[in-house]
Amino acid sequence: MQAKKRYLTLFSAGACFILLFCFGGIQLPLSRRGPSRRDDRSLTGYHPGERWRRFPGSLQPYSPWEEDRGDSHNEHISPRQKRDANSGVDSGKRCRMDSCFDFSLCERNGFKVYVYPQQKGEKMSESYQNILSSIEGSMYYTPDPGQACLFILSLDTLDRDQLSPQYVHNLKVKIQSLHLWNGGKNHIIFNLYSGTWPDYTEDLGFDIGLAMLAKASISTENFRPNFDVSIPLFSKEHPRTGGERGYLKHNTIPPYRKYMLVFKGKRYLTGIGSDTRNALYHVHNSDDVVLLTTCKHGKDWQKHKDARCDKDNADYDKYDYREMLYNSTFCLVPRGRRLGSFRFLEALQAACVPVMLSNGWELPFSEIIDWNTAAVIGDERLLLQIPSTVRSIHQDKILSLRHQTQFLWEAYFNSVEKIVLTTLEIIQDRVMLHTSRSNLMWNSLPGGLFTLPQYSTYLGDFPFYYAKLGVKPYTKFTAIVHVVSPLVSQSQPVMKLLQSVAKSQYCAQVIVLWNCDKPLPAKHRWPVTSIPVIVIEGESKVISSRFLPYDTIPTDAVLSLDEDTVLSTTEVDFAFTVWQSFPDRIVGYPARSHFWDGNKERWGYTSKWTNDYSMVLTGAAIYHKYYHYLYTTYLPASLRNMVDQMSNCEDILMNFLVSSVSKLPPIKVTQKKQYKETMMGQSSRASRWADPDHFAQRQTCMNKFASWFGSMPLVHSQMRLDPVLFKDQVSILRKKYRDIERL
Repeated sequence: MQAKKRYLTLFSAGACFILLFCFGGIQLPLSRRGPSRRDDRSLTGYHPGERWRRFPGSLQPYSPWEEDRGDSHNEHISPRQKRDANSGVDSGKRCRMDSCFDFSLCERNGFKVYVYPQQKGEKMSESYQNILSSIEGSMYYTPDPGQACLFILSLDTLDRDQLSPQYVHNLKVKIQSLHLWNGGKNHIIFNLYSGTWPDYTEDLGFDIGLAMLAKASISTENFRPNFDVSIPLFSKEHPRTGGERGYLKHNTIPPYRKYMLVFKGKRYLTGIGSDTRNALYHVHNSDDVVLLTTCKHGKDWQKHKDARCDKDNADYDKYDYREMLYNSTFCLVPRGRRLGSFRFLEALQAACVPVMLSNGWELPFSEIIDWNTAAVIGDERLLLQIPSTVRSIHQDKILSLRHQTQFLWEAYFNSVEKIVLTTLEIIQDRVMLHTSRSNLMWNSLPGGLFTLPQYSTYLGDFPFYYAKLGVKPYTKFTAIVHVVSPLVSQSQPVMKLLQSVAKSQYCAQVIVLWNCDKPLPAKHRWPVTSIPVIVIEGESKVISSRFLPYDTIPTDAVLSLDEDTVLSTTEVDFAFTVWQSFPDRIVGYPARSHFWDGNKERWGYTSKWTNDYSMVLTGAAIYHKYYHYLYTTYLPASLRNMVDQMSNCEDILMNFLVSSVSKLPPIKVTQKKQYKETMMGQSSRASRWADPDHFAQRQTCMNKFASWFGSMPLVHSQMRLDPVLFKDQVSILRKKYRDIERL
């Protein structure tokens, strides 16, 4: 009998347990979600769960996707509001590259981008015109839709706020009528603003179908990873090309500034985005934490005025925003009406470490950028603990964060063109997955836009990563001699130059680039050397052909030479030895400089021999062959055509390119005392250098190039490397380059 009672008791308990489990009373410790879009992010190196964990004394992060997302989450939203909020994203909400993108269009002609022709009568904002111009000026643009892999609308989709004067009406009908639309497949739509008062949803007002979104202020809820692209919110004053450099000038140690944490902006008294900014006064201390808000905005702000408004407005007017921005260690970036804010880019440029306070915001270019190395990503609900958290960050970490803000600003954000090109490059990496860039390429100098996967996907093929990989460049160089004069005598300077270069212990081969109008000389007329001498005709006989990425260059280093350059074998050896320590720069002999002419308000070019220089001319210089590839593919055809038409300035343009990539000056090696007189004594070059038109052209080039780059990339230097000071023994008996001292 007792046994029966025990069995009945166990049976009853088991039945109750099963019933509780079935009706949700007990949950087993299983994951509440299967593989989702956020699981994809582990592939990109982005970890939202680490928002505060990097810093001592930090708090556990707020993970919005770990909340209960039941009906109670939207209990105050009507079914109609739910439909409106999801319009435009519902039909393609599950889109991914493998389901909503036609890769076959890219297999035929590579990654090419087509921009629809602008329709008559359609208004277009300056910002959207800048986006389209950036695409049309890129290496990916094609005017032929039959060759395109990606399509860009000419209809302005940037501002989808119905109250905005930039709002374009009837977009749905206009887009559906496009014969190439195809449901949005292989299209990308750029958008900065969406939704309107009072909810500011992410509704664009039309169904995007299968198109990708390049959108500012996009939420993690609506973001489709590895399909959409989160872009930064930028103002209409944001420059189209070039862009200003960051404001970190020196490695300030300790890296602390006047303020620890600052913010200055609008306070929203009602509606979405009001909670966080209304609470900032709890943290403000008027000392090192200065968080200022104003109620004075909008037409009817006084209707909603509260007891704090007068004091807030008065404090707000006491501080200059720029002064605060440039003198603070951290800058608060709280959400406004939308998730994104102009404060984000402003903080990056000012080297003020952004403290992100916008829950659910998919940070710009999150697919490629590791924001934990450049920003502090916080939680709006933990506002009161932010000051103690940022104070706990060590000064070494602050300096590292600040340096990364400058790199990211200049690499991807300081112009509309860079924002657009980064967007295109991200999509190209998805399409050409086998040649996609690594996390290191995107997050370290010089950045993904200068590390082209079409050239190579191996880090060791680029001059920027030798130190990181612990490798050294190949121990030989290839000399390229640019010849424009006919070969009439064995005593010509080019013959002596070929013999001197060929005797170098580091020379693998010599390429003679024949850009002369006369026919190629017979093979027996060239000097006999112990290494191969290859003679090739320049493409179209233009001067830029000296920088083509020839397949016949097997080495990392290229020694670029003019036909009348006078160098000894010892000088060649020494220059190459120096270059091996600076493989990402131009190393050579003839130096020039630039300066700002305040009277003419333009850049000037000078050939005066001083202790200061910013260029090393490619008539006698060594650099990495990757710069040939960048010169040919990265620079616009307009600049190369300008150089070719003048047969001038190609050396200046190469210096602009290398300095813009490395952010460093070239390296001048020891100066041969007789070099200037020897060079000017050669008939083929004397008239050229003495010609005032030639010099005037170079002045013009300086300003044309600076205009395209958006700023002056050249960097001044006073360093000159001599053999006695560069890895050489002091004893005269052991010196490697004694011949140089006698010149």
